[in-house]
Parts: sequence; structure tokens; C-alpha cells
Amino acid sequence: MQTMKRLLFSLLILIPMISYSQKPDNLKAESWKKMYRATPTKINDLVHTKLDVRFDLTRSWMYGKAWITLKPHFYPTDSLRLDAKSMKINGVSVLKEDRYVPLKYSYDSLNLKITLDRTYNDGEYYTIFIDYVSMPNEVRVKGSAAIMGAKGLYFINPLGDEKDKPTEIWTQGETESNSAWVPTIDKPNQKTTDEISMTVPARFLTLSNGLLIKQKKHSDGTRTDTWKMDLPQAPYLMMMAVGEYSVIKDRYEKKEVSYFVEKEYVPVARKIFGYTPEMIKFYSDYTGVDFPWQKYSQVVVRDYVSGAMENTTATVHAESAQQDARQLIDGNSWEDVISHELFHSWFGDYVTTESWSNIAINESFADFAELLWEEYKHGQDAAGELNYTSIMNYLYSNSSKKDLVRFYYRNREELFDVVSYQKGGRILNMLRNYVGDSAFRKSINLFLTTHRFKSAEVQELRLAFEAVTGQDLNWFWNQWFYGSGHPKLDISYDYIQPAHTVKVFVKQTQPDKVFRLPLAIDVYQGGARKRYKVWIENKADTFSFQADTRPDLVNFDGDKRLLCEKTDHKTIDNYIYQYKNAGLYLDRREAIDYAANNQTRDPKSFELLKTATGDRFTGLRVLAIQRLNVRDDSIRKVVEPILKNLAENDPSSHVRAGAVQSLGKLKNPEFKALFLKAVDDSSYSVAGSALLALGQIDSAAAYRKARSFSSLHVRGELNSAVINTLYSFAGENEFDSLAAKFDELPLGNNKFMILQPFSGYLKKVKDTEKFKKGIDIIVKFRDSIPEAFSDQVLPYLNGMILGGIASAKQAAGLSEQAQYVKSKIGNYKMPSMSEQGVEF
Repeated sequence: MQTMKRLLFSLLILIPMISYSQKPDNLKAESWKKMYRATPTKINDLVHTKLDVRFDLTRSWMYGKAWITLKPHFYPTDSLRLDAKSMKINGVSVLKEDRYVPLKYSYDSLNLKITLDRTYNDGEYYTIFIDYVSMPNEVRVKGSAAIMGAKGLYFINPLGDEKDKPTEIWTQGETESNSAWVPTIDKPNQKTTDEISMTVPARFLTLSNGLLIKQKKHSDGTRTDTWKMDLPQAPYLMMMAVGEYSVIKDRYEKKEVSYFVEKEYVPVARKIFGYTPEMIKFYSDYTGVDFPWQKYSQVVVRDYVSGAMENTTATVHAESAQQDARQLIDGNSWEDVISHELFHSWFGDYVTTESWSNIAINESFADFAELLWEEYKHGQDAAGELNYTSIMNYLYSNSSKKDLVRFYYRNREELFDVVSYQKGGRILNMLRNYVGDSAFRKSINLFLTTHRFKSAEVQELRLAFEAVTGQDLNWFWNQWFYGSGHPKLDISYDYIQPAHTVKVFVKQTQPDKVFRLPLAIDVYQGGARKRYKVWIENKADTFSFQADTRPDLVNFDGDKRLLCEKTDHKTIDNYIYQYKNAGLYLDRREAIDYAANNQTRDPKSFELLKTATGDRFTGLRVLAIQRLNVRDDSIRKVVEPILKNLAENDPSSHVRAGAVQSLGKLKNPEFKALFLKAVDDSSYSVAGSALLALGQIDSAAAYRKARSFSSLHVRGELNSAVINTLYSFAGENEFDSLAAKFDELPLGNNKFMILQPFSGYLKKVKDTEKFKKGIDIIVKFRDSIPEAFSDQVLPYLNGMILGGIASAKQAAGLSEQAQYVKSKIGNYKMPSMSEQGVEF
């Protein structure tokens, strides 16, 4: 499941880089720490699940018949417990040859406990028949920051009364939500084959796991589709999707690859999903396990509760995957999600975590796979940028006290976080660097083939790596998989002339533990590089290397794979050499960051930053442009022509957008013609930057442009710029339309993006009744935030948004309005820095 970079943590990314954590009450804090989360005990094993279902769109119900074949795991048993959430159970029986024998059962809305007709022994199979009704809107189980709902089965616009929204039905099983629509043993260490027959109105297409083996039309205008999955999968990976989709078909070798999209996206579907066959080939080659499933489909659904989900052979994507042609000019923002979900076909589906504590088997590998694809398809710089971004996401998340493998937690949903994703992916990248790519690939191949179609835990991954490398790797697993935190390093250098020796001093400054870190130190001298492999193992280590003269550069962690915070005491001359000669993305980024911090007081730093505006990699050109201090007169005079040239001529739309944005900071009317031309650029990012820049010098012109765009359904960066411009320059006479624009948006990224502009607009509203209506809309939004997000989001909404509005109104002498806002905040008090657990 893909989350952080799209929807998993996207709400938090939109909040300034401060992480709020509210402390639970002492009772709960103590109780969950004592609750060891064991791998679920197996009494009965799932074998096969057969479903016959039909849907009631008027009630949002599903009428189901289930035939579930099981066997005792080992010990004899005369009972069966199934997970079944918020269902109506009409009857339970056991199939005996050609007849059904009713069974006694009890049901408490979560658990269906069945007394079997006799005691069954190991090796004996039995089939239970259940007639039931799924009522997903009655489910009261909570979701998470990764998965905002837990109903399992979702009816989208079932009555067709929402304009411009299709009617759809889809499922979301992870973690244990499929038991809201199919009685099952809803645990990740179970595996089942399945056959699902769906009866739907004939206008709809269906999708499920495996292959479509039969379709039957009925005289009442419905059709029954039967899908068969004859390879075992975990219950949470079972899926159904129903809707009026258009299907674009592709192939990987002899297997069908297909993309289910809304009809307006048919022309661009291959631009969004078209790399899929190549990805399948790449991952098959990398793992040494050819794609093991019958087919691979991807479907885009509305109002999805997460970013995407790796259901076996049938991945579900949120509607953000559907980008129009202009968005795709700026690149496919969903490509990493597509690669992430696909790699679950090996790690997650083919081999599944045996417990949620071991979710690294699924999510850390899928996160790491994003980097593999970037490296293969887009090069080392693209992979380096992704690696750096992931490290920063983890470091900013205030998660340093969490183990990767956690056996103690409040709720399994909280495991879907930056530790399981971004940090876990970085740990695997360090492991690959330590053992070598060849050994890494052979090790994961051994792991996959040993546990094919089964579940496994992280310790079994260690055994595979040890079998291949011949090394005891407990130290690595204990430190990174079963430990928490990361090293914080202070690195300094000295050259001893008489001894012709360069010294490297490394201090670990984190307070709680000492890390063992194998890495490379590269010494550059006379145009040549010499590599030394070292181990950091103490609070303070000193390394000495022979050097005839003072080195041009000593490059710590030469491969730039280490997950750490570091203070590196280098000079500008070192960084200039590093930028030009070391070559990796992070080598150049570190040099750019140093130069940016010193550009106004050091000519060499400014020259380096100026050079970096022409870097070979788009992301670093954008970074250099963004870091230029264009408000400094001496810098502005030099870089104005550079930025103008980049804005007009760079081949990358992201660079052109960044250059336009920087020019906008100058508020120079001379660039108005450039902005007016750029605002009609085919790239949304360029046009959006130009609209905001135009607003800096001619607010009326920018407002007119924004009004003209607002009726065209523009998307991406331009949509954000239009919204910001409208809220920034609109008068009170526009209140009703602007308030409705915010109020009508569904919960999600777009609403969060508009929140700050809307709150800024309310600060200008003097009409008290309109103002109160606007505040009520924000409060309604606040109160709709899922509980899983509340610790991070509510301090921002109550403190920075509502509190900021109250302060502005108080300063303006509008006490009645200020008091109204304060009454909506209630007893909330903005926590102090120590209470927040703030980590910058």
C-alpha cells in the first residue's frame, strides 16, 4: 500500500515541518506497552473461498453466499471462529456431499463462532456454507493514517445523485477489513484461493483477483461475472471493483496487463500506466522470480480511503492517479506509486508478512522498490533524490523512538508510517550497499522461493541473507530492524603535514546508543580517488590515511547511502571540489546547501550556487534556483538574466516554473510580459508559478486571469495558484462563492491546500455574519478529520489556523469575531514546544 508520498502522510506534509504528538493518558500509555502482539494462532487453515454476491444500491448492502473450505492446522478441532463485521447472518451449515447440515453458531457483530458437526483431524477438509448480508455502513472499526476507513466494502454515489461522480463499488481489505464483506479468518498468515461471482447491472464492468472465467447475462438486465484465483493469497488481498470503466489492454509476455479508468482518461491511460509491462520485466529480473500471477490489472476508483492497494493481480488506485494531458507534461506524479504497488506482487502478495509487526516484509520492500525503479529507468540522480527525500521525511516525522519491527503497539493501523515505509526502505538500501547488489539479489531470491505463497517474518529474511553471504547479520537486524533511532554524526578533519597523514574524526552525538556503521571514506588527491572501507563502532572514532599533500576532499560515506543526521566540517573549497568531482546526487546537493547558506558573505559560495543553476539534473537546478537569495541586490543583479533565460528556455517545465517563481519574488514590472506569456504555458507548474508571480506586480490582472481559469477545471499547480489568487485578492462580495468552494471539497489534499488561503481570506472579512459562517465551515472540516490524523492535524487547525485568525481579529479590534473563533476552539490550548514533541 502506497501512502506517504501520496495520501498516506500527504495531509501531514501540507502542515509546516513541525510534528505534533499528543500524549495518551497514562493508563493507555502503560497498557499497550505491555501487550505483546503475537503472530495469530492458527487453529483452522483457510483453503478455498467461494462467493456468490449481489448488490443493493438503494441500501448499500451486499447479499452474499459463501462456501468456505478449511482444515485443522494441526490439532483436532470441533469449532471454528470467523471474522465477520456488522453482518446479518441468515444461516450457517456444513456441506455434506450434496446436502447442507445446519450448524449451531453465535454472532456478536464481529465474531462468528460455529460449532462443527464433529471433530475434524489434521488433513481433513470441510466446507462451511454461510448465507449473509454485508452492511458496511454499520461497521464501527476505525481506520488509520494510511487507510482512512475500515468498512471493507464501499458504495460510491450508489443512487447516482451526485453530479459528475460515477457510481462504483469497491473493496479495501488491509489490514483486516475484508471480513466486513466476506466471513473469513482475517489474518495475514492465512492463505486462500477463491472464486467470486458478482451479479451487477449489465452496464457495469467488474474486476477481481485472478481471471474472469465466465459471464452470464440475465433477463432482468443484470449480468453475473465469475472470477477465479487459483493461487493462494492472504484474505486481506481479496478484492472486488464494480463501475462503468473503460479498459486499456497491454501485455507482459503472454499475460494480460490492463488499466481500468474513467472514459475521459482513455487517451492518457498509457502515459500514466504504460511503464507497467517494463516494470514487471525489471522486477522479475531483479528478484529472479518471474511475475508469479495470472494477470495484472490496475483500476482507478473514486473517494478511495488510501493512496493505492496491492490486491493480488488487481491493484486499486485513488483518483489522483488520473492525470490529464497537461498534468503529464510535468511528469507522471503517480509513477512511484505504480512501481510500489507492483512490487508487492513479490513482497506482500507472493510472500506475505505473517503478522502486522513484520509489515517491513511488505512495505519496506515496496518502498525500496521505488528507488530500484528510479535507478533503473531514470538514473542515479533520480534515485538519489528519492532516497534523500525519504530520509528527510523520516527525520522530520518525530519517529526516532519507533522500532521498525514493533511487537508492542496500540493498534495495528499505526504501523503504516514513515518507519515501516521510508526508514525501512532506507535500511534495505544500506543492506544492499553493505552486502553488495549481487548478494542482495540472490538473498531476496532465496527468501522468495523458500516462502512462495506463504507468510514469513523478518527473522526468516535474515536467515536467507546469512545463507547467501555466510555472515552472521544479527548485529544489522538488531540495530536496524529491531532497534530504533538513527546515528547523529559530527565529522571533522585534519591534515598532519610532517606525517603526511589525513585524520578523520567521527563522533556519535545521539544520547541513547552507539551504532555500528560500515561505510566508505573517499580521499581525493591530485585528481585521483582512493577508497577506504571503515567501521564506525564507538562514540568517537579516529581514522588515519596516508596522503602526500593535503587532500582536495575527504568524502565521508562515499556511497551516500547512510541514514543519519550529520554535521560535516568542510570548507567551501572542499564543497566546490565535491560538487565537481564526487558526482552523486547527495554530493552535489550537500555542496548546494552549503553554498546557499553562505552566498551573501562568500563569493565562492555564490559562484557555486550560480553554477548549480545549470546542473545536469532537473531537481538540483530547481533547488539551486529556489535557494538563490534574489532579494539581495548584489545577487539579484547577477542572477536576473540567468533566471530569465531559464524561465524562457530550460527544457524542464519544473525548472522554468522555479525560475518564474524566483523572478516573481523581485516584484519587477519589467517581467510582466514574461509572466503573462508563461501563465498560458502548456505546463500547469509553469502557468501556476506565473500566475502567482503576476499577482506580485499586478493583482488586478492576476485576479482576472484566475477568474477566467476557475471555470475551466484546471488542475495541478495551476489550480493551487488560481485558488490562492482568488482568496488573496477577492472582496467580501465574493464570500458566498469562495466559502462554497472550500465547503464543497471532499476531505483530502485539495481541501488542506485551500485551508490556509481560505483562512487568510477570512481575516479580511469584516461582515460578522459572513465571518461566522466561514469559521463554521472550517470547524465542520476540523470535526470531520479522522481520528487517526487528529494528533497531528488538530494542533495545526486549532492553533495555527483558528488561533491565527483569532489573533488577527483581536489585533484589528474586532473583538466579537475574535471571541467567536475562540469559542469554537473551546478549551484547546496550543501546546508548548516540549508538550508538542516538536522536532524541526
